[in-house]
Amino acid sequence: MDGFTTAGSLDDSLSGVSDVTDRLSSLELRVQQQDDDITVMKAALADVLRRLAASEDSAPPSAKKHTPGGKGGGTPLREAYSLSCITTARPGSPRETTPPQRDHAPRDSAPLSVSRKDTLSSAAKSGAGGGAERRKDGGGGGAGNVRSLSQLSQMDDIQEHPSSSSPSTSHPTSPQPPATTPQQATPPHRAPPTATATAHPVDSKGPSPSKRGHSAKRGGGMERSHSSTWDSAEDSRNRLVKAASTSRLLAKVAKSAEKNKDPVVSQEGNHIKMFMRGRPITMFIPSDVENYEDIRTDLPPERLKLEWVYGYRGRDCRSNVSLLPTGEMVYFVASVVVLFNHDETTQRHYLGHTDCVKCLAIHPDKIRIATGQIAGVDKDGRPLQPHVRVWDSVSLSTLQVIGLGTFERGVGSLAFSKADSGQHLAVIDDCNDHMLTVWDWQKKNKISEIKSTNEVVLAVEFHPTDHSTIVTCGKSHIFFWLWSGASLARKQGIFGKYEKPKFIQCLVFLPNGDILTGDSGGVMLVWTRSTTEVPPGGKGPRAYQIQGQIKGHEGSVFTLCHLRNGLLLSGGAKDHKVILWGHDLRPEREIEVPEQYGTIRAVSEGKGDQILVGTSKNFILRGTFNDGFTVQVQGHTDELWGLASHPFREMFLTCAQDRMVCLWNAHTHSLEWSRMLEEHGHCADFHPSGAVVAIGTHSGKWYCVDAENRDLVAIHTDGNEQLSVMRFSIAGKNRFSGHSSYITHLDWSPDNNYIMSNSGDYEILYWDIPNGCKLIRNKSECKDMDWVTYTCVLGYHVFGVWPEGSDGTDINALIRSHSRKVIALADDFCKVHLFSYPCSRAKAPSHKYSAHSSHVTNVSFLFNDSHLISTGGKDTTAMQWRLVEKISSTPSDGGEGLLLNHHHHHAAHPPISHAPLAATPTEAPPPPTPSSDETPPTTPPMAPLLLLPLMLTSTPPTANGMEESPAETPPPPPPASSSELTPPPSESTNDSTLSPKDSLEPSVATPTTSDEAATPTSDEGLPPFTPPN
Repeated sequence: MDGFTTAGSLDDSLSGVSDVTDRLSSLELRVQQQDDDITVMKAALADVLRRLAASEDSAPPSAKKHTPGGKGGGTPLREAYSLSCITTARPGSPRETTPPQRDHAPRDSAPLSVSRKDTLSSAAKSGAGGGAERRKDGGGGGAGNVRSLSQLSQMDDIQEHPSSSSPSTSHPTSPQPPATTPQQATPPHRAPPTATATAHPVDSKGPSPSKRGHSAKRGGGMERSHSSTWDSAEDSRNRLVKAASTSRLLAKVAKSAEKNKDPVVSQEGNHIKMFMRGRPITMFIPSDVENYEDIRTDLPPERLKLEWVYGYRGRDCRSNVSLLPTGEMVYFVASVVVLFNHDETTQRHYLGHTDCVKCLAIHPDKIRIATGQIAGVDKDGRPLQPHVRVWDSVSLSTLQVIGLGTFERGVGSLAFSKADSGQHLAVIDDCNDHMLTVWDWQKKNKISEIKSTNEVVLAVEFHPTDHSTIVTCGKSHIFFWLWSGASLARKQGIFGKYEKPKFIQCLVFLPNGDILTGDSGGVMLVWTRSTTEVPPGGKGPRAYQIQGQIKGHEGSVFTLCHLRNGLLLSGGAKDHKVILWGHDLRPEREIEVPEQYGTIRAVSEGKGDQILVGTSKNFILRGTFNDGFTVQVQGHTDELWGLASHPFREMFLTCAQDRMVCLWNAHTHSLEWSRMLEEHGHCADFHPSGAVVAIGTHSGKWYCVDAENRDLVAIHTDGNEQLSVMRFSIAGKNRFSGHSSYITHLDWSPDNNYIMSNSGDYEILYWDIPNGCKLIRNKSECKDMDWVTYTCVLGYHVFGVWPEGSDGTDINALIRSHSRKVIALADDFCKVHLFSYPCSRAKAPSHKYSAHSSHVTNVSFLFNDSHLISTGGKDTTAMQWRLVEKISSTPSDGGEGLLLNHHHHHAAHPPISHAPLAATPTEAPPPPTPSSDETPPTTPPMAPLLLLPLMLTSTPPTANGMEESPAETPPPPPPASSSELTPPPSESTNDSTLSPKDSLEPSVATPTTSDEAATPTSDEGLPPFTPPN
């Protein structure tokens, strides 16, 4: 049995020195032949080396300087000698090491004594088989327990993980725990120390004094025997020193290779090996590649341009929907501020933020807008500072960025001053002290700052006629602030005989200067400035007192809005009511928002007598008291993962943990239908006919839903684990066995005879379907196979998309375009990437785009490659990107031009035909790709579904870490006329105000510093949504 255990007498162990050179040569040969095995040994010894380093550092300097055998000969001799004892352990073979023992004996005596004691104990317990094998190796095993930490460190640098290893259990053979086995390898990022020491078994509490005493007792005789042996073997010592030098050289080379984890091409040139968390991943080069060194991967000529955002953040925000004089509705979701014009069915997007937008304020001129974001962390752990951006809603250009380095946690609320034409901005930091700051935003000058309260602050407002008065409210308080220069003085509101509410949710100024507040008890209080109580000397804030109260809603009064005509709107959370109040604060009209839309979070004035309502279930409603509400915007309310594109129509389906399934029309930007499931949706796939869609859930259950009328066709259950991948094929439903971890991605061959799959432990496996889903052991046989789709994140054609230093979880999804020109990628750092296909060179360049504020969970091209759809996890948003191509223009054009890869389909979509489910169809239907004016092909029999369970929980989201990049801005389509009830035909697109050259400059995914702002874009629009059933 190989390992660190030894057998035999002390004399036998010392006599084995003569075999060291031969054994060292044998080991060096193994190093050259078994690179993978060396890697796993490296990881196995890391923990032992860390323990030995601590013991070495605690040793006295005299012990460190003492070397046996003359000057300079001790350390190389010990290194070479210990190297001869390191052999590859078979599964089940225990390894034992011993800690340095220098407190009771010279350097050479105690180590040998303790090693001998522990080795005899280990040999007695390890069985006759192991002892026989050690005797067969040469009988010098006893001395093999003398090991230097320096040599172990060198070996730790040389060793690598094997490509495959069977798990094994290690049984301790002594009271001390054994060293880590290769199968229990520690992560490779833990760097081993390089100090010199002698290794011994280490107990978690350290060696006991009795053990050290025993070692010292036996040390004298051993030291004499040790010295006499080496004094009579000068030639052997010289050979060992030379061997030790060779081992050092190998260690340096291996250590250098360990630091540089770039993919390595084999000497034969037939495969490439990349490394993920120290684990090698082998990919075979296709036969049509004559010389891999000639392969180049450039930036793709195609670009992405954000066209539409599906979603709204109402679940945890307030007062974040407003109407601009341009007729555009402004709101935010993820890191995007959306300007949506319902009448012209257009969306434009401000993309300057680097993380979640949490609040907004409209300047008195109704043109400039301030938006605040929360703090974040990039992929390297560096903080992304919260700040406020003031920008122009017409040009979408950033005017100022304020608060970088000032705000701690995020911007909770903000407001422009009104009495001085919006010259100043008040901001509440969401930190524990809820700091109130006042800014001259045009000069980026912070004028004053003060701690407001430890309680939650929900709103801040300037007095409309007195710019020196600021009011804040929140949990159990309302504060009136007198602002003068750099000072802020606070006066707390006194409730007196009125019941003190738990929360004051909102406030608004009445035309006469009084303040109206709404609280969690459903009461509205009127606060009037006192005429009798004047601060001494006229300094300090004037006191406000309660003039009266009004019962407003059942439950909380969540939002208040003062209308241009002097009337007032209030929104209730629990009763779902919007109430119109007259000039005398008496209720005049009321309307109830259907419960299916959630509670009211924001109320704003719309056009004419219309009102806008934002809800907690991420709906924006538009309507009147007479006609009721229609849905303008809606989205998911919980983490979004499932995405599937229709096989021949401009539609896509999303499913999320909110149990909602939505079918979206990418052409009209409208919701076709939605329905609730009993389980959380996680993945989905359309049948090739488009007749049904399969939806996998977290519990192992999956649903087949009619894609035309959302009826439930079938329900099946496969195990009780999360389903991560679903793919239709004629091969039938099969269960695969071969991966050692959960399956993450898979793709079918065109003939449906083979499958390529990836797993959570970075395996690439291939399956032979006709032969009973048999695992193909010889992966080189599959190097020339074609795949209908390419969603696997590991493989020769896509490995260049992985960023340097990736831990294997940085990429969530990947998709190859149907044209096979580009690859779209969803990463863990809120970015969408666009690579050229194939992408077979490490660190390939890419265009990258920022809009999501959470990990991007999925990407999918529409059937005609006109658009890419991306989904955000925690931001619950689906985003539609137009695929455009940047082309060279003639000199007369004066620059570069645009080629829109946009297929227009003006004819009405034909109905989807349905076919009965067939258990085992005989051949695969070709994927249909008709234009919209053609009728779809006859629906083939229903193809069985391949689904794969996910056995581990998902990775927590990672914060935005890459360089901010502008979105692409080609000319958007001209507006199409629309009515409130009928979606527009969208026959043409409207032009952007930005030039094509300026708008098509995405950042390239190379390590650079973050840009402060992103280039704004304007986009094509949206018809009204229809309320869900």
